[in-house]
Amino acid sequence: MEILTKGRYYGNQDLEISFGGITLSQYNYHIDQTPWHYHENPYFMFVLHGNMIDCNTRVKTLCPSGSIMFNNWQESHYGTKYSKKASGFHLEIEKNWFKANNIDLHLLEGSRLIENPEMHFLFAKLYHEFNVSDAYSKVAIEALLLQICEVLGTEKDVNNQNAPDWIFKLKELLHYDVSDLNLQYLSEQIGIHPVHISRAAPKYFATNLGAYLRQLKLKKAIPLLLDPNYSLTQIAHQSGFSDQSHFNRVFKSYFNMNPSHYRKIVKKNS
Repeated sequence: MEILTKGRYYGNQDLEISFGGITLSQYNYHIDQTPWHYHENPYFMFVLHGNMIDCNTRVKTLCPSGSIMFNNWQESHYGTKYSKKASGFHLEIEKNWFKANNIDLHLLEGSRLIENPEMHFLFAKLYHEFNVSDAYSKVAIEALLLQICEVLGTEKDVNNQNAPDWIFKLKELLHYDVSDLNLQYLSEQIGIHPVHISRAAPKYFATNLGAYLRQLKLKKAIPLLLDPNYSLTQIAHQSGFSDQSHFNRVFKSYFNMNPSHYRKIVKKNS
């Protein structure tokens, strides 16, 4: 079975930046299915366009546009492409980087789909720096990677807690219900008092409910921004924002720029 060394992926490379144990790259995937293989280093795949399925010995994971898949270096896998065109942005981290930054390597055990919406806007920021690639981008990339590790650590702590069944019902509502969500509606759907929901959210979501909902909307908006077929107004509505003005305000609060500026910067590679 082939072991892919640093920076190697199946596909055509568009761009790569590598420094200090960190490698960022963008690839167009041109084959329908890769062979089984390992990777030398752990890496994240942020699906920019198309529909992918990642398969390992345990599970097959659907990865549509906007998904973030983590693949552990210890686990063999293969990928399949279920769309005519597909491309991905990779964040690969050498094991020595963890040691140099006093981060436990076990933080990245287990290949999995990353659902936490906070991770999606961190990767969107990372992809922005990848495209800008100016004198400040390396510092920004390192800072973002440390934030990603911090979120992963928090996520692991949260997931290890014995969450009640209603928390999983609440997550499903937040992720898939397109209703105008509010505490009273959530309370009625899962049978839990609004105050209890509000107090429990930081424990099981690692942030307050309002921030989690805003991050979920941004998670839906990011892949749409990479697709020129969608207007900003369409993106705002499909992502659950009340209007484009609301979308602009929330996006700017997280990215320090409006969505049209972000789209312009990443347009050259996406």
